[in-house]
Amino acid sequence: MSNTEDPPPKEDVESPATENPTPVETGTGFGGASITRRWRREDLLKRGSLALRGLALLFSLLAFIIMASNKHGDWKNFDKYEEYRYLLAIAILSTLYSGAQVLRQVHELSTGKQLLEKRTSAMVDFFGDQFVAYLLVSSASSAVPLTNRMREGTDNIFTDSSAAAISMGFFAFISLALSALISGYKLSTQSYI
Repeated sequence: MSNTEDPPPKEDVESPATENPTPVETGTGFGGASITRRWRREDLLKRGSLALRGLALLFSLLAFIIMASNKHGDWKNFDKYEEYRYLLAIAILSTLYSGAQVLRQVHELSTGKQLLEKRTSAMVDFFGDQFVAYLLVSSASSAVPLTNRMREGTDNIFTDSSAAAISMGFFAFISLALSALISGYKLSTQSYI
C-alpha cells in the first residue's frame, strides 16, 4: 500500500534555482549590469537637466522680450510700473543664468571635460537653480495683482502682453524648479570623502 502523503523522490539533478547566485543576479550592485544602469541614469539626468535649463532659457528669454516690447504709449508702458520692471529684471537675470548653465552643460557633454569640480558644480547647480527659481516666482506673483486690476477696467494689448510675460516667467520657474530637483539629487549622491 502506498502512502499518499510521502513526497516524491528527489531527482539527482539540481535545478538552476538552487545554484549559488552571482552578485548580479541578486541585485547587490557588484556586476557590470548595475554599472551600466548607473551610467544610463547619470546620462539621463545630465540630458534631462540640460533640457529643463534649455526650456528655462527659452521661457525667460520670451518673458524678457515680451515685457521689454510692452510699450504702447501713455499709461501702457511697462516701465511706469515697478512690478513690471522687477519682472523684466528677473527675466534678464534668469536668461543670463540659464544661458550660462546651458553653455556649460553643452560644453561638458560634447568634450567630456568638467569646467568645475564635480562637487562644486553640483552645489552651484542646486543653489543657483533654487535662487533663480524663487526670484522668478516672486516676480511673477508681484505682477499678477497689477495685471488683474488693469484687466478689470480694460482688457487690451498691454494687459495681454503683461499676462503673456508673467506666464512665461512662471513656466521658467517650473523648469528651474524641476532642474533644482535633479540638482538636489545629484548633490545628495556626491561622496564627500
